Amino acid sequence: MITSKLTSKAQTTIPQPVRIALHLHEGDEITYRIVENHIILTKALHEQGEDPFVLFSEWGSAADCRAYERL
Repeated sequence: MITSKLTSKAQTTIPQPVRIALHLHEGDEITYRIVENHIILTKALHEQGEDPFVLFSEWGSAADCRAYERL
C-alpha cells in the first residue's frame, strides 16, 4: 500500500509510483470520484474542443506552455 501525509493546509504529495502509473506531469489535472467509502483518483482527460492548442503538438513544449499560460 502507498501512503502520503496530509498537511495542515489539506495538501499532499502524490507519491512517485502513483505519478508514474498515471503518467502525471507538472500542470496535469486529476479527478476524484467517490464510490461508497473509496476514492478513485485518475488523470483528468480534456476534450479536444477545450484547448485550441491540443491539435498542434509542435506548440506543446514547456517553453510554449509558459509563454501561453496567461492568455
